[in-house]
Amino acid sequence: MVDVVRKEYDAEATNYDTNLSATLPLIRLDNELFISAIGDATGAVILDLAGGSGVKARFAINAGAAAVDIIDISPGMMREGQNIEATLNRDVMRWFEADISQPLDHLPLKPQYDIVMANWPFDHVENMDVLEGMFRNIEKYLKPGGRFLGARTCNPRVPEMIKGSLGAKYANFEDIPGGVRYRFSLDSFESDIVASSMEATYSGSTEIYEKFGLVDIQVEPYENAKVVKEHPKLWEAYLQEPGMAMVKATKKI
Repeated sequence: MVDVVRKEYDAEATNYDTNLSATLPLIRLDNELFISAIGDATGAVILDLAGGSGVKARFAINAGAAAVDIIDISPGMMREGQNIEATLNRDVMRWFEADISQPLDHLPLKPQYDIVMANWPFDHVENMDVLEGMFRNIEKYLKPGGRFLGARTCNPRVPEMIKGSLGAKYANFEDIPGGVRYRFSLDSFESDIVASSMEATYSGSTEIYEKFGLVDIQVEPYENAKVVKEHPKLWEAYLQEPGMAMVKATKKI
């Protein structure tokens, strides 16, 4: 599955940040929940697992982070991010190509980080071994007392995600051991992308987080997103059965 995901994200990489329209309601929700969840990140050194073109990394820098190391499987996505950073004339991000479900010892990473982010990679896993491999890296590189932030899907089959009325759509569901495979698309993308999620995360269970040393596990309140405050009627049905969650937690000391 890694090769398929790499190929499909590489295909979307050109002008990815432009195509990932911030005007789409679900993109606004995702971004604004992240900004709310990270809060003040002054001086933080961050590891961004599956950071792509650095969308969340740039929000983190805006929140005060000192530096971000980004790991992703798509060289095309990272190249777009590097181009954006070059136009900003700054050098606060490092970029590494790797599969975040595998050991990362071959990379010149820091021993531990103040914050580890993993936004959406849990929805590109084909089995529990892959998912646990990602969590092992979160546990290894997050310092005791450090913060974890990560967006994940809720049940992919919730009505609003099937309808696609908020700018993103899930379709072509196939049950797999422990989870579900599907395709997702955004209104601004040229094509859809393969995804698969394990019930261990999309169910809302905190067991796997706790297994890998995370505590105080919370979902960022949806009402903290400006787009929800501004358009409450638009979100009524979605908030009854949300399609995504921004999870935040702390590594136990």
